Amino acid sequence: MKKTPIAVLISGRGSNMIALMEACSQPDFPAEIVLVLSNRPDAAGLETAKQAGIPTLCIDHKNFGKDRETHERAVDEAVRASGAELICLAGYMRVLTPWLVQQWANRMLNIHPSLLPAFPGLHTHEAALKAGAKEHGCTIHLVTDGVDEGPILAQARVPVLEGDTADTLAARVLEQEHKLYPATLKHFIETL
Repeated sequence: MKKTPIAVLISGRGSNMIALMEACSQPDFPAEIVLVLSNRPDAAGLETAKQAGIPTLCIDHKNFGKDRETHERAVDEAVRASGAELICLAGYMRVLTPWLVQQWANRMLNIHPSLLPAFPGLHTHEAALKAGAKEHGCTIHLVTDGVDEGPILAQARVPVLEGDTADTLAARVLEQEHKLYPATLKHFIETL
């Protein structure tokens, strides 16, 4: 089976990256991770990927000051050099400029911890609880210029339970994220 090469961009521990790594390790999964890239040198996911034998790279955004596009040009160059054909954002905590989004139009996926269009941006679990939402969840979408506004590819729902805290709700959503991202990536590749 030909596996589509992908790059995974992270900023932290990379739990969704790990879910993608596990899926990609299966012989019948149509993708392989050829690069894990972070904008933060302290991202724990870099070491996890390195230990799994996956090439890793950190391009620290702080080295570029406020010049976001120059940082993204370095990211783009590294991703292209890896041979990746798709990018999966997995907790990559950077708002991307239109330049990078356009370079990877319809080839960059993101996972977001809410049922978009509800609760874009940060602190989604707190926002869902504050709004009195009866259900919450996660969304996989294509990345576009607007933050968390791209076409929705898939969603998974969880009930908001009485007594939920942001942490308990986040834990249930994260379980669904780890199932939804690999399944959606597989479907996305198979329908290209």
